[in-house]
This record gives sequence, C-alpha cells and structure tokens, in this order.
Amino acid sequence: MNYTFFKQLLVASIATSLSFAPLMGNACTSFLLKGSDVGFVYGRTMEFGLPLKSQLTVVPKNTSMLGVGVDSKSGSGLNWVTKYAVAGMNGFGMPVLVDGMNEKGLVGGLLNAPNTAVYQAVAPADSENSISSIQMLIYALTSFATVDEVKTAFTKIKVNRSIIPAYNNQSAPVRMTLHDAKGKSIVVEYLKGELVITDNPTGVMTNDPAFRDQLNNIGNYANLSNVERNALVINGASYEPPSSGSGLHGLPGDYLSPSRFIRALFLTKSVSASYSTAQQTNAAWHILGSFDIPLGAISLPATNAYGGGAGGIEITEWSVVADNKSLMYYIKMFETTNVLSFDLKKIDPSAKGIQFYNLNKPQSYIAIN
Repeated sequence: MNYTFFKQLLVASIATSLSFAPLMGNACTSFLLKGSDVGFVYGRTMEFGLPLKSQLTVVPKNTSMLGVGVDSKSGSGLNWVTKYAVAGMNGFGMPVLVDGMNEKGLVGGLLNAPNTAVYQAVAPADSENSISSIQMLIYALTSFATVDEVKTAFTKIKVNRSIIPAYNNQSAPVRMTLHDAKGKSIVVEYLKGELVITDNPTGVMTNDPAFRDQLNNIGNYANLSNVERNALVINGASYEPPSSGSGLHGLPGDYLSPSRFIRALFLTKSVSASYSTAQQTNAAWHILGSFDIPLGAISLPATNAYGGGAGGIEITEWSVVADNKSLMYYIKMFETTNVLSFDLKKIDPSAKGIQFYNLNKPQSYIAIN
C-alpha cells in the first residue's frame, strides 16, 4: 500500500467515526489456553458502546505503514515496512488492529484502560520514533515474532499522546496483551507516562485497574477450587451444599473488570491439561460465553470513564478465538451465532496493500433432516 492512499484512508476513517465518539465504552476479556500438543489458543471478547463496524483486516508482508506522530498526523511518526503478514479485527474501517495474529503465531489485542493509560510525553524532535497508542498492536504484530522481541523493541520507541477523533479527540486509552507460539505472555501498559511491561503467567487480561493490581487481587480468591466441597459437619450434624458448584462458590459473576479477570482465570485453569489444541479451541468458545454481554445489561452514563462523554449501551460486538498452532483465526459477531474462520496459511505472499473483509453474514444453520 502506498503512503498517499494509506494517509487518505486513515484520515477519512477517523473523520467518519468522529460523530460516534461520545458513545464509547469497552469491557473486554482475554485469555490463553495451552494444548497438550504444543499449541496455544487465545480467546477474547470485544465490548463497545457504539457500533465499531469491525472488519477482518489482512496486512501482507512488505506493506508500508505510516506512524502517527505527536501532531496526530499520519507519517510524522515512526514509519515502518511490515515484516510479517497479519490477520485481525479493526474498528471504524481504520487501517489499524485492535486484535489479531501474525504468521509466526504471535497473537493478542488492545483492551481499554481509560482510568490508567497515560502515554509518554514525546518532544516534537522525537516524533519520528513514536507511534499512536491505537497503532501499538499493528506495529507489534507486523514487526515481531515473539514477546521477547516486543519487550526489547518497545523500550526503543515511544507511544505518544496524539489524539484520535474516534476517541473523542483523546489518546486511545488502551493496554496490550500478547502471546507467542511458545506460550509466553506479556502485558504492555503506559502508566503515569512510563512504559510498563509485565510478564503474564496467568495468560488472562481485562481492563482497569493496572495489570499488577489485577495480579495482586488473585490471592483474595485462593479458596476457590473446581473440586466439590464435602458437607460441613457441626456437632455431628451434616450440612450438604445445595448443588454442584460448591468449590467455586464466591466466584464473581458480574461484569466489573477485576471480577471478569478472576472468572477468566479460574475457568481457564480448570480446563483439562490433556486437551489438544483443537479441543482447547472448542473450550475457548464455551469460556467466552461466560463473558458475553447481552443487549441492555450495561448502560453507560456520560459520567462513566468508559462512557466516552455521553454514555451508551455496551454489548459484546464480537468474540475471537485464535489457534496459533494451525494459524486459524475465528470470529463470532454479535448479530449471529455463526463462527467465521480465516486461515493465515492461505495469505497470498505476493499480496499488495491492506485487505478488508465484511463480516456481516446472514445467520446460518446446519439442517439435520
């Protein structure tokens, strides 16, 4: 893709989404499952308070990319040429990724963190070594194969405070989760203007508070187990649990970010370690069902940081499952129960320019008679 077209597309996409900006909200959940056959499966939900109109976005190798600099203009930041092909989900038709996987099995996404994300104060003279926050994922996935490479590279660049109209003329307040083909996981945050990269032994990430606080909260649920509890005996009298599920009694079931983190942690760690990667792909869809937000369950007032200034209704716009062994990327949109698939192994190595795929497909069923 040439620089001129890329710049025109980015500007046009941002301008189009400006009128929707006040409705923004986001409560995403992500996790990683390990297969018994040396594969890993990533799952993630995308919640938003307005139609993202996400498309499956494919970025081929050797594509010229324009970094957004401190003046919020494309091309004034760190420009680069893609090293790896990537498939993932965008928003508002913009040539960026909020979720995706590359041909080397590096997979991850951007999750909203409006209460904690504060980016680096980059001087105009350093603009050419910086990118916009909304470009963090597409830069990482098109440039690197492992989380260790990402950790090294992000200490050498800056993420600036450039504004994006689609985020109500603010910086996109996000943090990034990444997992590589060997199962290593990290979280990349910008807190109080400083880069913070944290190894993630849980493979789980949600939204605010800061990721370290999410990890510290785990100990408060050390009593939880997927093993059923025996009856409580008091002075010879036995009191049986009312039903199965007693081991996870107290597992938070609400939509708060810390609650979703704990729920995702215990649901993922309870899956059988003997499951193959293919079986973990199926398990991931069942786990994601625990985080699906139906229409009307969350109404965001304008005063809420996740409401973006005017509030809105938050739903699970789409869910993703990615198998980084077979390089299969699966998507389920809110409007249907269809599961759409994209095989990264079939990306044309000679393809030129970013490609967008419409995911608005009619509901389909498999007839059994």
